[in-house]
Amino acid sequence: MLTFNRAGAEPIALAIDTLVIAGWAGRDEAAIAHHIEELAAIGVPPPSSVPVFYRVSAATLTQDERLEVLGPDSSGEVEPVLVSCPDGLWVGVGSDHTDRKAETVGIALSKQMCGKPVSRDLWRLEEVEAHWDSLMLRAFATIRGERVLYQEGPLSSLRPPRDLLARRPGGPDLPAGTVMFGGTLAAIGGIRPAERFEMELHDPVLGRTIRHGYRIETLPVVS
Repeated sequence: MLTFNRAGAEPIALAIDTLVIAGWAGRDEAAIAHHIEELAAIGVPPPSSVPVFYRVSAATLTQDERLEVLGPDSSGEVEPVLVSCPDGLWVGVGSDHTDRKAETVGIALSKQMCGKPVSRDLWRLEEVEAHWDSLMLRAFATIRGERVLYQEGPLSSLRPPRDLLARRPGGPDLPAGTVMFGGTLAAIGGIRPAERFEMELHDPVLGRTIRHGYRIETLPVVS
């Protein structure tokens, strides 16, 4: 059960039973190729198709400000997030935190290995859909004590929600209680682990920002 603060509406406690993560969801083929190369550099095989939709355990979703991971090989990825409530679709921001070592074995496997942090604040999709491409996605990572800009770019680089939904197996309707991550941006300086990950979705048209952050606690790998 997650609790969301929804702009212009009452907060809602929502039982999430389905989590979908859209991968390689960019509009720009060159950017997609760059991200595939970025992952290939750390041993991740290319996808079978683009975009691709991964079903992930809904239990991995978290709004905690602390994320425990096994070993030093994971990292965050900022993404726009669609949340389907009984009264329609809402937008937030999340991190597809992924175990990169496991990703070299299997992407679907790696998606199940880490919690998926998601914001508490949401906007109604209808309020931002007309200027979707103007929304800015941004992430900061604290690496060896230094806070650096890790990802940044407009949502014009990603497929818009209706496009992704139309391509999703099961049809364009997202049933209530479903969360879908909508793709990510290339990491500035390459994919790498951090002690803290912060993410934001900024709306320059309506002058508002959704933010969420979490610290990463690395559990020891004991054989």
